[in-house]
Amino acid sequence: MDYKNLVKIAFKALMNNKMRCFLTMLGVIIGVASVITMLSIGSGSKKSIRDEIGSMGTNMIMVSPGNGRFGGVRQSASSMQTLKMADYESIVREASYVKEITPTVNASGQVIKGSNNTPTTIYGVNASYLSIRGYEVESGTMFDDSDIKHAAKVCVVGKTVIDALFKNGEDPLGQVIRYNKIPMKIIGILKSKGYNSMGMDQDDLIIAPYTTVQKRILAITYIQGITASAMSEEYTDQAIEEMTQILQTNHGIKIGQENDFNVRSQQEMMETMSSVMDVLTVLLGCVAGISLIVGGIGIMNIMYVSVTERTREIGLRMSIGAKERHILFQFLIEAIIISITGGVIGVIIGVGLSKIIALFGTATYVQGYSIILSFAVCTVTGIFFGWYPAKKASQLNPIDAIRYE
Repeated sequence: MDYKNLVKIAFKALMNNKMRCFLTMLGVIIGVASVITMLSIGSGSKKSIRDEIGSMGTNMIMVSPGNGRFGGVRQSASSMQTLKMADYESIVREASYVKEITPTVNASGQVIKGSNNTPTTIYGVNASYLSIRGYEVESGTMFDDSDIKHAAKVCVVGKTVIDALFKNGEDPLGQVIRYNKIPMKIIGILKSKGYNSMGMDQDDLIIAPYTTVQKRILAITYIQGITASAMSEEYTDQAIEEMTQILQTNHGIKIGQENDFNVRSQQEMMETMSSVMDVLTVLLGCVAGISLIVGGIGIMNIMYVSVTERTREIGLRMSIGAKERHILFQFLIEAIIISITGGVIGVIIGVGLSKIIALFGTATYVQGYSIILSFAVCTVTGIFFGWYPAKKASQLNPIDAIRYE
């Protein structure tokens, strides 16, 4: 069988109907471009979230109160009192896999400076909070243990709060602001971190000694959480197990009983978010893949039309010695050429669209597998949908085909 000659015949047949060939190819082009674009958006979002969580440290561990009930009704995390300062102190003394640790309390309210005000959140922590969460003091200084001991009315403020309160360009350092009527002196300004991938402003916060927030703002003796970091990412699981055992001992929790606290890590959050984004990426790919099937059906329809138009040609070829397989491969090659060419153009357009979308702020990431997958699918689509019309053409009776009008 002269495949080279069959390819020439296929190309000639397609060139004789350029517009019809292009319109048939258009379905494949749109399908492949859609698949690559949708998968790139899904992969880009996943990568962006992983990078965002990773920037805070995958070795970060958070302990929060849990399973608090009153009268059979589950309470909110902020009102649960299952974590005490003794828990924090026990972890500091006994945990060997924990590098940095801080108790945490927080409150939301209005901060005021003169005639300016803005809603924000104040976090009560110690100095370790900065290294755990990846914050840096750009100007001024961080409060120290003496400030914590005396519940000093000092704070370190994020750029968003600074911009809202000091609109005339004055130096915020040393200025006194009021948080829910409590005067607090600004001793430091945090370096801007901007928005994270979930749209949260990381600069809209005030950091103060946890004792100050506990006693002067919330008037509580318990803590609302504990934030820590493991010695390194590889020791995160050991640190979690260690902290869990210490808290279970402190709280008198026996084997089989439900913990009254929750311990989770950034790594767990990253894995959870990754699994969610994987599902969304697959859904996006499947939705876009429907257009590939539509493109395949278009190929089949056009091949049927082509077989009908060239029935006499098929009869003549078969009458001078062409076998069924020759006719089969002639039309099958045409379908494959349409799908592969459309696939190549679709890949180029899909990658280009992904780059353009990225310019408008949407995270995109074109992975090699998406190109290979979409190209392979369009090739298989061409073979699958082109085979039946080609098979039908190869089974025509030569005499009936010659007589066809």
